[in-house]
Amino acid sequence: MREQPEQQAPPVQRLRIRYAKRGRLRFTSHRDFSRAFERAVFRARIPMAYSSGFNPHPRISYAGAAPTGSASEAEYLEIALAQVVDPADVHAELEEALPPGLDVLQVVESPGGSLADRLDASRWTIDVVSAPDVTAAAVEGFLAHDSVLVERMTKKGLREFDCRAAVVSLTVAPHDQGARLELVLRHATTPAVRPDDVLRGLTQVSGLEAGPAPLLTRQAQGPLDPDTGEVGDPLA
Repeated sequence: MREQPEQQAPPVQRLRIRYAKRGRLRFTSHRDFSRAFERAVFRARIPMAYSSGFNPHPRISYAGAAPTGSASEAEYLEIALAQVVDPADVHAELEEALPPGLDVLQVVESPGGSLADRLDASRWTIDVVSAPDVTAAAVEGFLAHDSVLVERMTKKGLREFDCRAAVVSLTVAPHDQGARLELVLRHATTPAVRPDDVLRGLTQVSGLEAGPAPLLTRQAQGPLDPDTGEVGDPLA
């Protein structure tokens, strides 16, 4: 008879963590980050809770990861612990263990419930090389459409979908050698609309030339206020 796997004790504490992907580390894939984070909690000797089964693994729940190549100031995950600890100590230990560019910004105790359910929308900035007036005209044309269809290769193959439906707001301001777009996107679409999808939509509608490598940065991620269109703090 096959030996039954050891059953792990349930977690006694859960912590929610906000972290950033900056500089060259924005090219870190979600899989690469998860490996780096697991190594960091091991090096920091954080008392993780583990799953039961023949291959126990630390209980880490990731939510709403940004696309590879995008910078972010608002990535979130939750860890489950086997001992009660001070969130400030975990913050300091993870900062020491993670490489520069993967930066822990906040650690708080979880109040319960699903972290993913708190992430309704994201606010992005997109830096492009096109002139502000040209970019503003493209945005005006894009927002005038009820639907803008774009294509993207997904795990299920080439998909065509409406990138306009997820856009809550889209504005333009001058920035450095071009313009900065500020974009709020709802998450509840399939597939999830990304900022590069919106750039493709702008090009499709108006012929906008955004440049070879626009910088995409998620500035906030959290609950969406239906009245103001603002993205709130999921850790509040």
